[in-house]
Amino acid sequence: MLLKAKVALITGAGAGIGEATAKLFAAEGAHIAILDRDAGGAASVAAAIRAAGGSAFAQAGDVRDVVAISSTIDRAIAEYGSLDILINNAGIYPRCPILTMTEEDWDEVLSVNLKGVFQCTRLALPHMIPRRSGKIVNISTVNFHLGAPNFSHYVASKGGIIGFTRALARELGEHNIHINAITPGAVQTEAEKRIATQAQVDAIVVRQCLNRRILPLDLARVCLFLASELSDGMTGQTLNVDGGMAMY
Repeated sequence: MLLKAKVALITGAGAGIGEATAKLFAAEGAHIAILDRDAGGAASVAAAIRAAGGSAFAQAGDVRDVVAISSTIDRAIAEYGSLDILINNAGIYPRCPILTMTEEDWDEVLSVNLKGVFQCTRLALPHMIPRRSGKIVNISTVNFHLGAPNFSHYVASKGGIIGFTRALARELGEHNIHINAITPGAVQTEAEKRIATQAQVDAIVVRQCLNRRILPLDLARVCLFLASELSDGMTGQTLNVDGGMAMY
């Protein structure tokens, strides 16, 4: 097992990429702490992990809420003994043209997607640095490389995640903390159905080298690589998982 007895905090794990990552990590031996503002979804995923013989708990909370983050970390340490892995996955992606975007629209997306990553990371690090061990994976987007109309606040927030990842890799290397990012492409999730038509999805698949949908499990497997000893020589990097649509 690649993550035997490791403790992983995964945000936004009530569905989609986070859910697939939580279940895969548990199957690889990790104890899972889920933080998601969808209390029902988070509880369902944790229950499914336990039913399959794994170890997990769920806590409802927003990644902008330092009390919720801190209490989740404290519970993970109390129940499992450490915090080894942080997957910053939680995020929102509403469509909005720039000419109708309000300051509140902008602030909401930047606050959840970028400030949330900052808050979770800064609260996790005091439990990793003294042990000189830790893996952090930040979920960005392929649209950082490509751009996307009606998503300027979203792409700005996700681009900030890549900058944050690179800067912290320089800062945390001396403490043996690894921090990397992933840029997913169009991933087949329930949430995708709320923002994309079938025609839009089909147009994306045509642009990929791989003629199939990218699944949450595809992303979970790359998270597993970056969270395990298999990536011990890597930090500050961005791995693109989009079926070969963007190349850089």
